[in-house]
Amino acid sequence: MSIQKLKYSAIILFILLAACRESTKTPEEQTITVQKDSVLPKTSPVLATDSVKISGEEPFVLTEENAIDFFFNYQKGLPTTKVKVTTSLGSFIVELYDNVPYHKANFIYLTKKGYFNNTMFHRVVKDFIIQGGNADNKETAQKRREIGRYLLPPDTRKGYKHHRGTISMPSSEMDNPHMLASPYEFFIVVTKPGSYHLDGNYTPFGRVIDGMDVVDLINQQPVDDGDWPSKNIYIRKAEIVK
Repeated sequence: MSIQKLKYSAIILFILLAACRESTKTPEEQTITVQKDSVLPKTSPVLATDSVKISGEEPFVLTEENAIDFFFNYQKGLPTTKVKVTTSLGSFIVELYDNVPYHKANFIYLTKKGYFNNTMFHRVVKDFIIQGGNADNKETAQKRREIGRYLLPPDTRKGYKHHRGTISMPSSEMDNPHMLASPYEFFIVVTKPGSYHLDGNYTPFGRVIDGMDVVDLINQQPVDDGDWPSKNIYIRKAEIVK
């Protein structure tokens, strides 16, 4: 082959490689698929509403192996964030802590994916907590399979305590000696002035800044023997607000 032909071939190869790099999409732009054989923790908590399917590419699913790297990159540049949670009993707003990056990023990610929409406050313990992000329906189970099966490391050394109004993340019931957090659920403390025996075991990642009366109203609802509300309390929508 002549030198001129070799140069021409090299140019064509360079163009093809550049085109491939430009067509590469981020994980959020990929369609999330169902992960088979996942086990859902009972006491922890997506539908990819903003995903675009890319022909010929493997769909992105969070796993134990990739979740930390994913959220490390996802949280870069995230602004101070507030999330409005609209329930069947009213709305409240939580502000997320900047220096609890993985838990903040996880909550924002699930909110943007629409995971919390149509889930429930499935555990209400009088004068203690309300816990949300789960539901006894196929839709919620499928959302979890589509997002993936993963846990988050605890982040309890930032000085935050479980004051009244604190939003925190429960640990998983999976084999979990290190109290890793179950990413799909959250709980809010209603105890006055707080539930400080939880400090060091669970990760506070934000606080209710508006609508605490709604949180109290949820906590006052009648429940059955398993702390499940007698009448379903729905999270209609969770959304990012300024």
